[in-house]
Amino acid sequence: MTDTLLSRHLRGEIETALASARVVNVVGPRQAGKTTLVRDLLGGGRYISLDDESVLAAIERDPYGQLAALAAEAGDQPVIIDEAQRSRNMALAMKRLVDERRRPGQFLLTGSSNVFTAAHVADSLAGRVLTLTLLPLSAAEIHRAGPTLLLDWACRAPTLAGLPAMPAATRDSCIDLVVRGGYPETRGLDARRRQAIHRATIDTIVDRDVADVMKIRKSDSLRRLIDQLAARTAGEINVQELCSVIGIQRPTIEQYLDILSRLSLVVRLGTWASGEVGRETRHPKIHFLDTGIVAALRNLAAPSNFTADANPTALGGLLESWVHGELVKALPYQRDAWHLYHWRDRRGHEVDILADCGRDLVAIEVKASTTVNDHDLRNLRWFLSGDGPGRNRNATGIIVYLGNRPLGLGERIFALPMSMFWATGWKTAS
Repeated sequence: MTDTLLSRHLRGEIETALASARVVNVVGPRQAGKTTLVRDLLGGGRYISLDDESVLAAIERDPYGQLAALAAEAGDQPVIIDEAQRSRNMALAMKRLVDERRRPGQFLLTGSSNVFTAAHVADSLAGRVLTLTLLPLSAAEIHRAGPTLLLDWACRAPTLAGLPAMPAATRDSCIDLVVRGGYPETRGLDARRRQAIHRATIDTIVDRDVADVMKIRKSDSLRRLIDQLAARTAGEINVQELCSVIGIQRPTIEQYLDILSRLSLVVRLGTWASGEVGRETRHPKIHFLDTGIVAALRNLAAPSNFTADANPTALGGLLESWVHGELVKALPYQRDAWHLYHWRDRRGHEVDILADCGRDLVAIEVKASTTVNDHDLRNLRWFLSGDGPGRNRNATGIIVYLGNRPLGLGERIFALPMSMFWATGWKTAS
């Protein structure tokens, strides 16, 4: 079985959405598998792609008439429109059509960005469209396991006994998973071909996908920004420094960051506020949503790139972005709505990733090592202690590391193997 046939966790969400929403909009980065998923899911309906210039031109000339004709051909099945973000005129015509028919599952759209983000369009389609995001393969999908329910486990009196069995994994196998990334078409390729395709994908995003979101004048500057962000993944964003390195103004940098976020290439991870005014930093972190892209841009192709005599420090940021990406992919399947942040104060305390859900708080540190020592615990212990900002919350601390054993390290503090992200047998919270 090839990676393109791997079961995607979002499949059930799409099926549910088609039964309740008139328009289902699946967005996500180029090559994440959107088209394969929706066509495999339905096996019917009427399919068109706006990558075909003649089809796009016909939709733009007469959006209502063309959509009505497609809907008539589809019958009770959805009209599937691939690369829907390329149309400027389709959204309002689609609203008119779905309001006339008033049944769920009329249109299923895919695209690298959301065609319904314009304010007037979003308002007019409120209650008619459900947007879902398909990201590159998660570790659980790659290993044919169910979604990782780490946050559900962490917020309900967590114990080692409540964890699923952790698959055995070596340091090299974990690093290989990180540098390959989750794009279905490239996972099985050798490093040279994989990296060439990732770099070509970035060029396509800059030259084509960005134009579908916003017109820019300096695509070479955007390409340099992507390279700089790859070198800084999991680090706090210093916009002034980026302006100096790339040679463009702050508003342009902010505009580019917004575009890359809308295309699901990067995430700006905001800072968590405990209420200790003046003591905490307010700089967001940048995370790539696929570490295979980062590895390609930084020429980090294999575990040998991270040995003691090579570049071992590069692994820390790459692994932290990978863990962040796995958590993002798992969020829709938790019982409650969680939000991710990072946290650092001016006294040197920091937490890599904070998951917040009202009273529940999960503080996560990422360590690129196969062992854990007392020094690794200092930030989590302080954060959860009577002096730390997590003291009044139902808080759990977790260190994600490259070892194989789940460890209990004190009151609600655990060290968990990276392989937990593809463990089977996670229990849904009651």
